[in-house]
Amino acid sequence: MVRLPGFGDFNPEEEIPSLKGKVVFVTGGTAGLGKQSIQALAKHDPEHIYFTGRSRKSADSVISEMKSATPSASITFLEMDFTSLASVKAGVSKFNHGRLDILICNAGVMAVPAAVSKDGFEVHFAINHLAHAMIIRELLPVLARTAEIPGSDVRVVSLTSEGWKGHANGGIRYDKVRTDTGGFVSWLFRYGQSKFANVIYAAEIARRYPKITSVSVHPGVVKTDLVNSLDWANKALVYISNYFMGVTLVEPEQGRLSQLWVAAGAKKSQLVNGGLYYPVGVLKDDEKDKDALSEDGAKKFWEWTDEVLDSVKA
Repeated sequence: MVRLPGFGDFNPEEEIPSLKGKVVFVTGGTAGLGKQSIQALAKHDPEHIYFTGRSRKSADSVISEMKSATPSASITFLEMDFTSLASVKAGVSKFNHGRLDILICNAGVMAVPAAVSKDGFEVHFAINHLAHAMIIRELLPVLARTAEIPGSDVRVVSLTSEGWKGHANGGIRYDKVRTDTGGFVSWLFRYGQSKFANVIYAAEIARRYPKITSVSVHPGVVKTDLVNSLDWANKALVYISNYFMGVTLVEPEQGRLSQLWVAAGAKKSQLVNGGLYYPVGVLKDDEKDKDALSEDGAKKFWEWTDEVLDSVKA
């Protein structure tokens, strides 16, 4: 495996321990880092893997590839549309195990055209935060029960981005979560707000459910479809801005490492519950970020999110 600065020497094939008896759930598993993650985790003998996506055809291809590489893998696809909270709620209701050990909230969008979801929310915010919040809330009872099993190690991993910083100083702009305001660079605000939401929501899970290890993780800037599918202007913006920040864009093989390390590679004792991690295994703990990540702001956001989820009919 090619090593890049900041990506250390973590080798998931060798350093993830046996996952025997454990149940895994990964959102956005039909491509990119989600697909890379379930393929890596399947090699360590989990009891079952669930993954989400929009395309049954893509899911069937992933399952076929996985069965070819790991014939013993047990896997279920849950089809759901992340722009509809009712669809997400219906999809996650098909989870059919009595335990859940690892939940990786991986799915996401970036720089998509200005739009609102079927529930009336800005589409980045709807997909990157609200859909995952629905999944987390629906699965919290089984996560909490699993965490009570002696010797268990339950983890919830929420993917974020360096983009969270662009929004941190203003907190969540509740007056902007239902707008589809367009413009060439407006997606940076919209995307950044959703990624900030991922960070503070993960930290609040840790505060409310301390027996569950909940962290957010920045995978690095990865050449997945989030970048590859951009138009030339936005792609140039991503490449040029990261060049001046000294950031190297990496292949999915490297990009998967951060979430795999926090989800299964690191020992529980190595993780700070509620922490934000950069590639690979680097705890983000700058004093200047303390106000942005305040407990009061996260508590308010949790309660606001609950009100939104409560309004969704089955």
